[in-house]
Amino acid sequence: MRIGIDVGGTKIEAIAIDESGLELARRRIASPRGDYQATLAAICGLVHDIESGLSCSAQVGIGIPGAISPATGLVKNANSTWLIGRAFDRDLSEMLDRPVRMENDANCFALSEATDGAAAGASIVFGVILGTGVGGGIVIDGRPLVGHNAISGEWGHNPLPWPAPDEAPGPPCYCGRAGCIETFLSGPSLSRDFAIQAGHSLPPDEIVSAAESGDQDAGLVLSRYEQRLARALASVINLLDPDAIVLGGGLSNIQRLYRNVPDLWARFVFSDHAATPLLPPLHGDSSGVRGAAWLWPPPGRK
Repeated sequence: MRIGIDVGGTKIEAIAIDESGLELARRRIASPRGDYQATLAAICGLVHDIESGLSCSAQVGIGIPGAISPATGLVKNANSTWLIGRAFDRDLSEMLDRPVRMENDANCFALSEATDGAAAGASIVFGVILGTGVGGGIVIDGRPLVGHNAISGEWGHNPLPWPAPDEAPGPPCYCGRAGCIETFLSGPSLSRDFAIQAGHSLPPDEIVSAAESGDQDAGLVLSRYEQRLARALASVINLLDPDAIVLGGGLSNIQRLYRNVPDLWARFVFSDHAATPLLPPLHGDSSGVRGAAWLWPPPGRK
């Protein structure tokens, strides 16, 4: 049995799956925001609760909104800031009295969809997170690509490629730069663009509904979003040439993206034909926590 834990800023979710990926149990609790020791205790409590209910022990994988620095062994780049600078994996391993595996949550999403999700069987998978922020993960032959600096897949903090004159230098980003892909493609960025276009605010789902009802401003904003997403993903295809790209996060529910973006990226992909499939996630919001469980791979994979 495998237990996956998805550590988020507002919730901690746990899932148990068997070797075939069948869900055996699921738990969800509020994150103890700002309290590192309480976070450790909460995760251990979830693991012990699931194991007690199923009367067996499990391998444990953890997805976090950050990464373990290869230089220090401590958490970096986490928006759950109380984890930063902590030996999170080692502390949990000691408390649970077993090895644990820990990866960035975008890597976990990509791993889930590459293992038994929308891109199952694909050799190279790029998993995209389009939500409050923009991130990504790369899976090659069933294992996440971490990289020398533990930042593989962090395309959200590259500049938007082939910018139009009115897109440069671009909005400021929290990372200290301007014009990052995240500042154009996150959910808040979509809402900001609509507010500039229409003079009033709407959340992303209402922008989509307005466009479907014929609202011109909403239609223009979504078309602009699709064009930007197409350019951003074309740069990934030119660099990585994945077998599949899977969208995740709240904006992955915009169905028109799957129809329109591949047509738009064709002019930016350095090939006579851009055949890369753009796929919705099979496991939806559960992909991150399932991918954490699959950090301990299924039989036949190392």
